[in-house]
Amino acid sequence: MMQPDQDTIVAIATAPGRGGIGVVRLSGSDAQRIAARLIRPGLSLKPRFAHFTEFHAPDGVVIDEGLVLSFPGPHSFTGEDVVELQGHGGPVLLDQVVQTCLHHGARQARPGEFSLRAFLNDRLDLAQAEAIADLIDAGTVSAARAAAGSLRGVFSLEVNALVEQLIQLRIYVEAAIDFPEEEIDFLSDGKVAGDLAALIAATQQVLANARQGSLLRDGMTLVIVGRPNAGKSSLLNALAGNEVAIVTDIAGTTRDLLRETIQIDGMPLNIIDTAGLRESPDQVEQEGIRRAWAALEQADRILLVVDSQTVTPGQLANTDQLLPDQEKRLSSLGIPITVILNKADLSGLAPGIQTVDHATLAISATSGDGLQALRQHLTQAAGFHSDAASPYSARRRHLVALEQALAAMHHGTAQLHGQAAGELLAEDLRAAQQALEGITGAFSADDLLGRIFSSFCIGK
Repeated sequence: MMQPDQDTIVAIATAPGRGGIGVVRLSGSDAQRIAARLIRPGLSLKPRFAHFTEFHAPDGVVIDEGLVLSFPGPHSFTGEDVVELQGHGGPVLLDQVVQTCLHHGARQARPGEFSLRAFLNDRLDLAQAEAIADLIDAGTVSAARAAAGSLRGVFSLEVNALVEQLIQLRIYVEAAIDFPEEEIDFLSDGKVAGDLAALIAATQQVLANARQGSLLRDGMTLVIVGRPNAGKSSLLNALAGNEVAIVTDIAGTTRDLLRETIQIDGMPLNIIDTAGLRESPDQVEQEGIRRAWAALEQADRILLVVDSQTVTPGQLANTDQLLPDQEKRLSSLGIPITVILNKADLSGLAPGIQTVDHATLAISATSGDGLQALRQHLTQAAGFHSDAASPYSARRRHLVALEQALAAMHHGTAQLHGQAAGELLAEDLRAAQQALEGITGAFSADDLLGRIFSSFCIGK
């Protein structure tokens, strides 16, 4: 695994823009020496104590005045010597402080480098480090609480408990393989099978909580498609609760993708409105349709909007008939589709669920009839439960790791019961442990760490 750089880094730790307070953070072996060149001469920094001082440029001119705090390593966020310079939150002032630190030997920090150093110095694990970014980016109260749970280590504790159970099971299985003369009949005594079943059940529970946490963090991406004038933009406006899209009777009004993020019972929904799907000689509209198909490939669910005035009873009984011509391409994407029969107020359809098997709902985007049933359908389709919020946040890579661990355990169970193969079971348990350790960073490749921390903001 990569090692932390030895140089001292500096960055503005507060958000861009003007504010009452701005913080510049130093971390590294030279942090206190560099800070001493900026602050009042002779000022002795008491650990974790706020000192009022002036900040001086290299030529001695006073830049600003404020507080300086020292956090000697290893008892700091990064595990290194850390100094924070807290002044007024003007961009010009903060930049002068940073430039002075650079002049005295610091290096500009890369995105996420403070958190990366905290991880590499064992101040927090990888899941906790990711939770810092999730806490900053949280778009709902529930998402912020879940991220705070991960930052406190709730997720890591559950994952580490699974790893410990795996280790104990591996010890038992591999002892039976390595010492057959001891006559440990681990295949028939039921211990391995029982322990493995319990471990699978525990992992499934962690995965269920992680899925809730992932939904709180990322939500679900919905792409609205349909023919021109079916009411796609009206549906976007109705779900968003305001006029975010232009609605007219002119076909092809929407040319580009329109994006809006809303909440349903605390779950974020990323909604994308698209150009109407049809053959068009207009080059601008063709580009809009091309972008619509590109967005569809990234969707978690497709909302196919149909003018219910054009639907026949036969089509209502078999909604596959609602995908003629170009729209048949939707079914080939392998993405779940919900059919929205819009303009129910004009066609006379009763608002609400029409067919369960094909997920077909009748609504009126203009009057709002049927929208509550649609909202409930979307949360159910996502597997989200507003009354069972996750105690921690999770990312897609965490879900993949948990799923890989479960797959290895299930395969090991088959090896145990079908082949009575202890060696193959031991290999599956090793693979499961490796997948779980990738969540906390106990087993992580350098390129994975690079991708994760490069997405952080500078100063964290």
